[in-house]
Amino acid sequence: MSKHDGTRIGWIGTGRMGAALAKRLLDAGHDVAVYNRTRSKAEALGATVVDSPADLADRDIVFTMVGGSDDFKEVVIGPSGVLSRSDAAPRMLIDSTTISQAASDEVRAAAAERGAGVLAAPVSGNAKVVAAGRLTMVVSGPEKSYEEARELLELLAARVTYVGEGDRARLVKICHNLMLGVVAQTMAEISVLAEKGGVSRADFFDFLNDSVMGSMFTRYKTPAYVNLDFKPTFTPALLLKDFLLGADAARELEVPMPVSAAAQQAVQALIGHGYHDIDFAALLELEARASGLELVSEDAPVSDGLRDDEPMAAAR
Repeated sequence: MSKHDGTRIGWIGTGRMGAALAKRLLDAGHDVAVYNRTRSKAEALGATVVDSPADLADRDIVFTMVGGSDDFKEVVIGPSGVLSRSDAAPRMLIDSTTISQAASDEVRAAAAERGAGVLAAPVSGNAKVVAAGRLTMVVSGPEKSYEEARELLELLAARVTYVGEGDRARLVKICHNLMLGVVAQTMAEISVLAEKGGVSRADFFDFLNDSVMGSMFTRYKTPAYVNLDFKPTFTPALLLKDFLLGADAARELEVPMPVSAAAQQAVQALIGHGYHDIDFAALLELEARASGLELVSEDAPVSDGLRDDEPMAAAR
């Protein structure tokens, strides 16, 4: 789908991730109009800004990346939603929000009545990962729609995995975020254990990140854990939402999830202790408090491992 083919794109939701992804489309020269509840966040992109989702109804493809199920329903099928007009509707909706099955079913049914295809397209990564060109995406929905949008999706993500019809991609993303929470809590526990035994967090992650247990995730969260940089990329409340969706799916599919359940309680405790507009890596701070350890930033020159010119051994 070339930028020269006349495809007109709409984008709803320009938070941290939405803005970073919409910018990739704009930088590639695509015609993009955007809507965001807080207009100033959309204006910062330098794109055409509209007053309501309904103003994007005449766009060919509309992307949505909002806070949750209720927000998604509001911007698509609400009174001023993108499907609210009788005279126009996009031919395709591409949603990257983590939402419930019920909300997805409701929107898919409304879109089908208007002849619009719907792709679920959750992503893995944060705004820094987007900027580094290392975002990954999982997609499900009509294969014809996927093939039509594939060039755009591959512009947004370094790797796009199509997993079939329906909402399979949403389940994949929920599973992904369950693992994200479990690993984040594990990183908190083991780094506190190492530090109480006299090992600096910088040295501990220096070893871990180059071991068989190191990963892109452990590397790019290392600065947060070592230098206590908890500027939010994904808040505890958003992570808890995904744990709750995962628990619902596990009950429905009759899958025991004891490790995920324990991590969910840690995230719930984080929120209960007043951690709100902060990154979920603050699990480290809660773990340290429970262990009688006073955390101090190590102010160490650790890498997030996202630079292409950086060898793995430097990604610590």
